[in-house]
Amino acid sequence: MLTNPDMLHSSILPNHGSWGTFLMRLAYVVVDELHILRGIFGSHVAHVLRRLRRLCRIYRSSPTFIFGSATVGQPAELASALCGSTVRAVTDDGSPLGERLMALWNPPLLDTSSGARASSDGQTADLLTALVGAGYRVIAFARSRRSAEMVCALARRRLPDRLTGSVAAYRGGFLPAQRRQVEADLASGRLRGVVTTNALELGMDIAGLDACLIDGFPGTIASLRQQAGRAGRSRRQSLTVLVAGADALDQWYINHPQEVHSRPAEPAVVNPSNPFVLGPQLSCAAHELPLDRGDERWWGAPQMPVGTLDEAVRALVVADQLIVRASRAIHAGNSRRPAQELGLRNTSTCEYRILCSEGDLVGTVDEARAFTTVHPGAIYLHQGQPWLVEELDLEERIAWVVRTDSTDVTRARAETRIAVLNREKTTTVGRASLNLGPVEVIEQVTGYRRRPGLAGARDGSPDGGRGCSVECLRPRVDVSLDLPATRLATRALWYGLDDSVLADAGLQSNGAVQGGFHLGGSLHAAEHAAIAILPLFAMCDRWDVGGASTARLAGTGQAGVVIYDGHTGGSGVAELGYGAGCHHLEATLEAMTNCQCRAGCPSCVQSPKCGNLNDSLDKAGAVALLTCILGG
Repeated sequence: MLTNPDMLHSSILPNHGSWGTFLMRLAYVVVDELHILRGIFGSHVAHVLRRLRRLCRIYRSSPTFIFGSATVGQPAELASALCGSTVRAVTDDGSPLGERLMALWNPPLLDTSSGARASSDGQTADLLTALVGAGYRVIAFARSRRSAEMVCALARRRLPDRLTGSVAAYRGGFLPAQRRQVEADLASGRLRGVVTTNALELGMDIAGLDACLIDGFPGTIASLRQQAGRAGRSRRQSLTVLVAGADALDQWYINHPQEVHSRPAEPAVVNPSNPFVLGPQLSCAAHELPLDRGDERWWGAPQMPVGTLDEAVRALVVADQLIVRASRAIHAGNSRRPAQELGLRNTSTCEYRILCSEGDLVGTVDEARAFTTVHPGAIYLHQGQPWLVEELDLEERIAWVVRTDSTDVTRARAETRIAVLNREKTTTVGRASLNLGPVEVIEQVTGYRRRPGLAGARDGSPDGGRGCSVECLRPRVDVSLDLPATRLATRALWYGLDDSVLADAGLQSNGAVQGGFHLGGSLHAAEHAAIAILPLFAMCDRWDVGGASTARLAGTGQAGVVIYDGHTGGSGVAELGYGAGCHHLEATLEAMTNCQCRAGCPSCVQSPKCGNLNDSLDKAGAVALLTCILGG
């Protein structure tokens, strides 16, 4: 039987009585694409596999689990965390590979002093146009939905009329029928080029692709190799071009090109103990079969801390999701189908619908991104068509949009506050304390900035899709918004800094300017640079994490730089960052000092996701601060 974790979770396991004969005879479970089972998704799948093993034991079978991946570090450790048993790695590679040429393409500098480079979106569109025009079949990967739509729109404008329909975008947020149509056109050859996010990174064996364009380093070496592997299958010769973005990590690989081939794939991480994952999954397990002490074999040591199951069951009893009778925990929630109401891809099941004035569904966006992508006044791109958000209905979770010919780009502005709830671990990195523990993140979108975007990108000039330094060079309008604050309970690592360290680095703890360095701007720049470099040490993307910096971090009394997991309850990224410690700060300092700009640019301290739109950054102060911390 061929299935996926979602179907196993929502349909097969809850109806195991109908699958009894199958489960009784189940001998092998093959889990492909192991490397995508990380973070929140992987944490959920770890419980789904435990639930499967639990039911198999009831049906008196004990299947062997086989995991497959060509692009993950420490595969045995990840597989063991997923299934809850010891796993042995088999690392011989026998896959058929054709000759592959890898090129690293750095967009040209437009301004040496600011570090501004030509847009990677525009450069990728140029390469896509040239390759499609020459008759090659091409897949282009972008790191965001916005960039995918941008590249697609630019390529269509630059191609001759007879070929404009041969390029399409493919990304999350499309309706199922739209996705199936693109897939069918790609398989039939009607499409010569497709621009996608990681939606096509795996899962589809697309024959006949000649080239792969990667618009910006995709966050991990594992993803880079996975995306490159879409072209040149079955011994076909192929070309892969990594078009570097302005991000610090992209430029780090441009300066260390040998690392693209020699650097081992990053280890992936899951966190099955996340209470926001564990609780709902145990509720599903209890619905399938009441929980008892014997279930410690699935939800106990050594894979999970001692007492994990007892603590989670008590919490579910208090929440009226379980009742205990005769030492067995029985499902008692209002839902008769808890698994169907629990998604595996995140810790939130809510999403906003995007509707046009006629009532047609344009797309969807998850709740966590709604305020930053479909706020009132936002320009939302879908299949290259811009839509203007006229209203965001918070009660009905609907964004009402109308078509627009505007080529403007909008970016949300947000304020972030962080409170440390507990310091679970602490160590010393140079003159800073490095800490790990739970935090609460309070974020409020306070407005947005609107400026010309797509039109300027047509001539290859930089745009905000990959960097922020050019925003000050373009006309812009700042608009205020009144949206409710959101709260995120998650895990974080943070660097605590005493006043003596700040003073020795030439910064003042009261935030005033001293010696040309500003405390707030220096901390802010160091935060951006550290987040950008973190994926060198953890299988994550800078979009998977968030950050904040402050002269007084609530709950610590120190100045602090915080990097937090972007998922409720945490996915394990903070733990990997904590483990990297000194190596993380050293790589961050190297990235800043190697960048030739003077005041900071997207290649070192500016961030494409900054809630403050990269205002108040002091690169020199950040360099001085990290140098002081590391003892330089």
